[in-house]
Amino acid sequence: MNRTISGEMELAVAWYPALFATGLVAGFVDAVAGGGGLLTVPVLLATGLPAQIALGTNKVQSSCGTALATLHYARSGLLDFSAARTGFAATAIGAAIGTYTVAHLSADILRPIVPVLLFGIAAYTWFRPDLGRVSRPASLDRLTFSLVFGLVLGFYDGFFGPGTGAFWALACVTVAGMDLLRATAFTKAMNLTSNFVSAAVFIALGKVAWTIAGTMACGQVIGGSLGARVAVRGGVRLIRPIFLTMVILLAGRTAWQSWFQHH
Repeated sequence: MNRTISGEMELAVAWYPALFATGLVAGFVDAVAGGGGLLTVPVLLATGLPAQIALGTNKVQSSCGTALATLHYARSGLLDFSAARTGFAATAIGAAIGTYTVAHLSADILRPIVPVLLFGIAAYTWFRPDLGRVSRPASLDRLTFSLVFGLVLGFYDGFFGPGTGAFWALACVTVAGMDLLRATAFTKAMNLTSNFVSAAVFIALGKVAWTIAGTMACGQVIGGSLGARVAVRGGVRLIRPIFLTMVILLAGRTAWQSWFQHH
């Protein structure tokens, strides 16, 4: 296969239906519970894309599905954009700082820690079957919550990334007092913000394979919209098992990559 200077690749025609299908399924899963990158990143790497271009392409295509899912959650009355403005700003700033930092420092320091945190979230969710079923009083006011977690998790997403959605969802439920459905909606909005910032950086650096990104984005748009619709109808009863499954899978994948592949 030949690569052009812009990072585009010549792929066999058979790849494109597979890329579209991957985007569709990942968009659906991501809209319901997060973790779509578990599907898209390995497929992008399997095409032969260099790692940086695969990551940049992934950010661009996944942003499209997240945008549709966020819009549907908002139209369903589960997301108040005016109330989320502080979160948008703080997350964007955090993501920009994180992306800038990772360009100068290695993110390897976080690799062995993140799987432990994700397994902790999975265990906490497993042993708390009532977690997120109903809303409850918040531990922090919305402004403080948005500033603190927006900066911290925005930075994390720009600097490293895996598990950001799970960390946001748990923070929304345990600290902000949201039920799991509203937590999922808020998480999608914050993920969209940090994804856009990271995608902009990759675009500026020319690290996006646009034909591949466009093919997957078409699937993401459909999958993200369908996933959000299903989540709104199914509520917490649907989201909880899918969320738990994706967190366990993500924890397992990051553990394998961090504890075994690098040794």
